[in-house]
Amino acid sequence: MNIVETVEVDNFEKVVTLRDPETGYRGIIAIHSTKLGPAIGGTRFWNYPSEDEALTDVLRLARGMTFKNAAAGLPLGGGKAVIIGEASGVDRHAWFRVHGRFVDHFQGRFITGEDVGTSPADMEAAARESRFVAGFAGRGGDPSPWTARGVLRGIEASARQRWGSDDLRGKTVAIQGCGNVGLALARLLSDAGAKLIVADVDAARARACAQSCDATVVSPEEVYDAAADVFAPCALGGVLHEGTIPRLRAAIIAGAANNQLRTDRDALAIDARGILYAPDFILNAGGIISGGVYLLGETLAQLDQRVTGIYETLLAVYHWAEREKMTTAAAAEAYAEHILYGASATT
Repeated sequence: MNIVETVEVDNFEKVVTLRDPETGYRGIIAIHSTKLGPAIGGTRFWNYPSEDEALTDVLRLARGMTFKNAAAGLPLGGGKAVIIGEASGVDRHAWFRVHGRFVDHFQGRFITGEDVGTSPADMEAAARESRFVAGFAGRGGDPSPWTARGVLRGIEASARQRWGSDDLRGKTVAIQGCGNVGLALARLLSDAGAKLIVADVDAARARACAQSCDATVVSPEEVYDAAADVFAPCALGGVLHEGTIPRLRAAIIAGAANNQLRTDRDALAIDARGILYAPDFILNAGGIISGGVYLLGETLAQLDQRVTGIYETLLAVYHWAEREKMTTAAAAEAYAEHILYGASATT
């Protein structure tokens, strides 16, 4: 018998945990807001040290999804799911069938897709139990290429803001994380003429990325010290903090990872160093836009237009930060809140 528990969290509409003793599945779904529409957010599969840490992560991610969807102009709310466990030691098909039933419990109030640690095949298994799952062939497809494309546009906008031109030829970008998004981004940047430095906790994955993009490989620890113009975090969150920010040599931080700042103070530390920070939930919205466009029944041309629009959205955030004399992280939240609560965001 499944064990379902509701967790009361201030300013969240619904947070539910589920345990399935038969398979060993443990998961959490958090719905932050459905003010603009059904909550949409990916499913992350990670071996969290504790359920408390998993809860902290899913709450931060769900809240970020609310702001991400609002800033992207989507009529969708924010939510997130996490599955707790060691991915290599489980029956993935069985676990994602359980997960699909968990998603279905919300009857469309929450819609999910692929995220860190999950794949289109996992979403196909979950979709056997719920129609509220996307992110595979026939239901929006793999979001990774669209996420990477949006990040590229964000890096170009950041280059324009910092150097007056969005031409990346000759610029060096250090990519932290060579997963689906990191690899796709590396290829796009290489095509744009950028020089690349790459790092990943999986050394073989870093080497494969480097071979396909003519990049230099450094260790996961050395990437913070890399002589790069742009630092692009594309792995897990919380990588920007008092131990890493002083080491960065880049003029721009712009990557795909969610929740890159460990605390709000870290945005101030980045600003004090004169580094331009591209707020992650603006930059990495391409993947969720691709899923949202599928749900909204929009065309491929409309999807391309929305993802390309990340460039102008990010410039609007930078202008907001300058005008209000605040960090770019604070400006991004203010921009999203104005949309979320019905005010007109202006530049």
